[in-house]
Amino acid sequence: MKVLITGAAGQLGQALTAMATSRGLAFVALDSAALDITCATAVDAAFDAQRPDVVINAAAYTAVDKAENDVERARAVNVDGPRHLAQACARQGAQLIHVSTDFVFDGQASQPYAPDAPCNPLGVYGQTKRDGEIAALTAWPERTTIVRTAWVYGPGGRNFVATMLRLMSERDELGVVMDQIGCPTCTIGLAEALLGLAAARAAEGQILHWTDAGVASWYDFAVAIRELAAQRWPDQAWAGVRPIYTQDYPTPASRPAYSVLDCRSAQEWLEPPRHWRATLQQILPTMRA
Repeated sequence: MKVLITGAAGQLGQALTAMATSRGLAFVALDSAALDITCATAVDAAFDAQRPDVVINAAAYTAVDKAENDVERARAVNVDGPRHLAQACARQGAQLIHVSTDFVFDGQASQPYAPDAPCNPLGVYGQTKRDGEIAALTAWPERTTIVRTAWVYGPGGRNFVATMLRLMSERDELGVVMDQIGCPTCTIGLAEALLGLAAARAAEGQILHWTDAGVASWYDFAVAIRELAAQRWPDQAWAGVRPIYTQDYPTPASRPAYSVLDCRSAQEWLEPPRHWRATLQQILPTMRA
């Protein structure tokens, strides 16, 4: 089995590359400079050169607020890109595992979202990710797997954990939103799940959800980061954290208030995920710049 990883320079792409290397897998990892998925010709050329059996698409436009005024680019990456990859996979008979997001939901639910729950994105980012799911499944329904995840963080990227560690070391106090609920997900566990699906040739033609276990608000997440950072680096002064409401921190794009994903169906093929706090404790020492 040969795996092609797109978006190799991103935090998930880096985790996938490191894990594939440690497992001795046959793979090629291409960043956006090496493979522009928005260009169908470039995608076809890459497939002709690499002949992958499985493609894991970790490339995405993820700047949620910027997307509101950068619609064309967001659609090119999040919609056209998955379509081009699915079409190329269809020609070569390869499986496509496409990573999507909790932002396809509007956050009005009161229980975890199942994979078949109705989608209603609140902004451009969520809409383009949903349209990308549809584009990929339409182009290659037989062997496309959509994996939705949420609140992703890991070494080597800009994310909530890295930002909190930096701000907590610079300021006296931080206000963090308490009324948005989801599940922090480390790239290490997510990469393991994606490679597991690739190895099993599993869930083709399906939509799955995968996050770390447990539930948290952004405030809960920030408090945990501070507690663990204070234990790890006791000589550093760490800013206090106070809860605020979404309305106290306005952003160009609306966020779902509740985006916990029901991940039970994925456990037909994968081991249950670890709790987000255990994963955070393990990975935090690698996150500080």
